[in-house]
Amino acid sequence: MTARLLIVWHSRTGAAEQMAQALADGAAAALVEMAACEQVTIVRQPAADTTADDLRQAHGFVFCAPENLATVSGEMKAFFDRCYYPVLDQLAGRPYALAISAGSDGSGAARQMTRICTGWRLRAVAEPLIVNLGAQTPEQILAPKTIGAPARTECMNLGGLLAATLALSQPG
Repeated sequence: MTARLLIVWHSRTGAAEQMAQALADGAAAALVEMAACEQVTIVRQPAADTTADDLRQAHGFVFCAPENLATVSGEMKAFFDRCYYPVLDQLAGRPYALAISAGSDGSGAARQMTRICTGWRLRAVAEPLIVNLGAQTPEQILAPKTIGAPARTECMNLGGLLAATLALSQPG
């Protein structure tokens, strides 16, 4: 059986999308290093396109989104709202992680998504990764973003952790 790592993301200015790509790249690199590429399939999917069936088919998750006004972005929240009850009591015990792009804090979005994942009875494999981009003015907040090499490395490490967790849980 092949495990499925689902990376659900939403991005307004590009940072979270780059983070999601780095998460997927790190997951793929870890699987290559472990010689476990056939054991885990990596799916990177926008929150707007993700359904309850996608969640049911996944064995582990990374949820990646920006913080907006001290909460998770609206599109990611809409994904959770749309899928929460249809999968309630069906995902218990599956591993997950969070990755948040933030202007200055990120803890509000991390708390909000952690509470949702706790309701699903998912198992956190790491503390939420918050990439603080320091955007403070309206112009900075709305501008396209680029994550730096340290943030990309952190995302790759987190993606690798999730992929390795799934690969090591596979029989054989």
